Amino acid sequence: QVQLVESGGGLVLPGGSLRLSCAASGRNFSHYPMGWFRQAPGKEREFVGTTRWSGRIIAKYYADSVKGRFTISRDNTRNTVDLQMNSLKPEDKAVYYCAGSSLRTPASAAISNRGTYDYWGRGTQVTVSS
Repeated sequence: QVQLVESGGGLVLPGGSLRLSCAASGRNFSHYPMGWFRQAPGKEREFVGTTRWSGRIIAKYYADSVKGRFTISRDNTRNTVDLQMNSLKPEDKAVYYCAGSSLRTPASAAISNRGTYDYWGRGTQVTVSS
């Protein structure tokens, strides 16, 4: 049984930082995309960032809204993916979900689509408020 478990959410002041972690078990995601989505109250789940193998390197993709503030990192030895979030804004408040795909090399155009990902964590709440 594949499981993705997120941790690291919480309450932070605007301008602050948080680091989310996602640990996968039951499947080795070393050469498969893993990333993050988020869902704010009353809104659809949206893409945050992801990683995908491109040749011999790991390519990283980010939503425009988080570029320059958020950074994804992978640790294939531990089967984890982390999301470092800096300069947090109130609009970053959401439940953050870890996601993994069974498609080894999805098209770049599809990398930010929810349908590309088969495995999901239960989410971790991030609240940005003063």
